[in-house]
Amino acid sequence: MIDFIIVIIYFLLIMVIALQSKVSANSSADAYFLSSRSLRWYSVALSTIATNIQGYQFLGMMGSAYLYGLAQANLEINAMQGILLGAFIFAPMFLREKITTITEFISKKLGERIALFYSLANISLFATITLGAALFWGAYAADLVFEHELYFIHPNRVVRIGILIFLLGIFSAIYTYFGGLSAVVKTDLIQFSVLLIGGIIVCLTAVHHLGGWQQLYVKTPEMMHLHLPIDHPTLPWTHLFGLFFLNINYWCANQTVMQRALAAKNIRHAQIGLLAGGCLKYFMAIIIVIPGIALYGLLGDSLTEPDMAFPYLVSTYLPVGVKGVILCGLFASLMSTVDSTFNSLATLWSTDIYAKYIHRGASDRDKIQAGRKAILFALFTAILTGLILLDVKFNSPSSAFTHTLNNLRYYINCGIVVLICSAVMLIKPNEKAVLIAFVITFPTNIFLHLFFPELNYFVRAFLVIITGFIIAIFASKGRLNSFNSLCFPANKKIENLGWALVFSLIALHVIFH
Repeated sequence: MIDFIIVIIYFLLIMVIALQSKVSANSSADAYFLSSRSLRWYSVALSTIATNIQGYQFLGMMGSAYLYGLAQANLEINAMQGILLGAFIFAPMFLREKITTITEFISKKLGERIALFYSLANISLFATITLGAALFWGAYAADLVFEHELYFIHPNRVVRIGILIFLLGIFSAIYTYFGGLSAVVKTDLIQFSVLLIGGIIVCLTAVHHLGGWQQLYVKTPEMMHLHLPIDHPTLPWTHLFGLFFLNINYWCANQTVMQRALAAKNIRHAQIGLLAGGCLKYFMAIIIVIPGIALYGLLGDSLTEPDMAFPYLVSTYLPVGVKGVILCGLFASLMSTVDSTFNSLATLWSTDIYAKYIHRGASDRDKIQAGRKAILFALFTAILTGLILLDVKFNSPSSAFTHTLNNLRYYINCGIVVLICSAVMLIKPNEKAVLIAFVITFPTNIFLHLFFPELNYFVRAFLVIITGFIIAIFASKGRLNSFNSLCFPANKKIENLGWALVFSLIALHVIFH
């Protein structure tokens, strides 16, 4: 009961702090959607990574690490590739253009028709898989840890989790609806601190019970490799090729992530914030992946449901009171993702669709109201998707569910990568060909999945993206911008920091090969 009370107090605290940032309908659209473009580097860093770290990392990725070991850390540490490109190429471009959404950049480079496709693709993804998965993981985790305390909601586990999905969605939507990006960033700073503390406690606890850090190599040496054989069904070393392009999608072309950089005070704050966030990703890889490996060293392969790794550690090894703090950290990862996605979705809808196609000449008040209505609609679709994912999960409890969700996302993400790479890399893009390349990625993905089902989904994404981008390049006469012409560090110190992070990533792959 003490743990449950701690969680309730945490929810109340977050709501009070968020509503203190309430933005009135008469405020400017920049104030609501971009916090008046005033974020400093530490806000950019912490809020970006808080948004990135979701419940699926603590549950799904820890469960995947229990199955596949250190190779799962590739999805964390290789985010550095996308972060570096986002900091030195994409963020400077976006800030020079003074855009509110990445769609506006796409429109200037590739035309309004392609920009519309881009915006609708992102809105669809945010309103379904992104939000639905976050709500599912939060509810799923809450029920695993507090099953007895939550029994009063409903005796049936599936129904109980469904009700929790509904409640968590409403809670996050309320303060995002009223507070805009300012409320999101303010709560993200608190939530990141909480999830960081929780993650550190779980990691140290798991390693302690294993017998110390050195025991990772004594008891689980086969799990301590970043690169698995080429015939591995889920994470062969070749998945790194597809992961590179998908990191471009997430860290460079994702409104939810780049919205912090767009709201930065200037390019220096944006770049330092993103690079500092990259350093935090290394640390998050440790506290997310290592506990899964340690648990394998403790239990072997006796855990039948890998996504139970995190709840098992919490329930088995942590005392009363600490469990409540850990669950607060898990909810922090959920809410920081959900509120950020709600805000970005509202921004996309209001700026790209409503003000451009539905109500031309809309005032700032109209835009804010339209964004808030989009949040309410997304709440409905997110809850519905969360319930669908709940059914999928319970029909296949032994799988690493994080990879199931990634597979679904990449059907849309591949086309988005083709668009953003074409907009940045091509000197004079052929708009019609780029649109065809974007559209063709979806059926190509389905074709490869149906006729080559053994093909790893990361590798499949790589082939799909390369195919689409080659079509765009040839139709645009192969004229590409040079890397030097695209890269804009704010100063020499930031450039040196960027190179240091490049070499650190290379070193990790060499050391943990």
